[in-house]
Amino acid sequence: MKWCSLAVCVVLVLAGCGSNPSEEGGAGADVTMTVRWQRLVREDGSTCSRCGGTEEEFRAAVASLREALRPLGIEVAAAEVALSSEECAADIMQSNRIWIEDRPLEEWLGAEVGASLCGACCPGLDDEVECRTVSVDGTTYEVVPARLIVRAGLVAASGLLARDSAGACCPAAVDCGTGEAPCCPESSGSEKEDETGAI
Repeated sequence: MKWCSLAVCVVLVLAGCGSNPSEEGGAGADVTMTVRWQRLVREDGSTCSRCGGTEEEFRAAVASLREALRPLGIEVAAAEVALSSEECAADIMQSNRIWIEDRPLEEWLGAEVGASLCGACCPGLDDEVECRTVSVDGTTYEVVPARLIVRAGLVAASGLLARDSAGACCPAAVDCGTGEAPCCPESSGSEKEDETGAI
């Protein structure tokens, strides 16, 4: 897919390193990026419509991220966590929630979390339940689309690559000020971005 090749280029640029992964045995080798999604699963194994829709989008996004990041040596580990009706009744906003590298999706995207009417999705709650939504760039989503998950994953991957490849691009033994060897750009900006979740 054309966009996967573009995604690889974007990740390399965001990582701030111009080295060639194929020449160095793969930038970010042995790096694993975790992607986790949790949602309501009723006693009979069913779920609500928006969680069912996100399930398809989540799996498509994971497949796309694996394809895009594999050439860079990043493995994508995905987990789907089932929440019981009791857990959802205690805090329905925990259902249909996604984390990448233990940070919520909304932090990576600078998104806003809201709620909208979902119906009687969870036993133990009223007939009019409001479930999680995510708003990005002025659009509100009940089902989280794959493109948003991929977008957040690429931002997370750029931080992993920058952190993992800093030593390979600019070894401690090299005096970057002498001009004898190329060095990576200053990493402080990338680290600051990673801490704030800014895109």
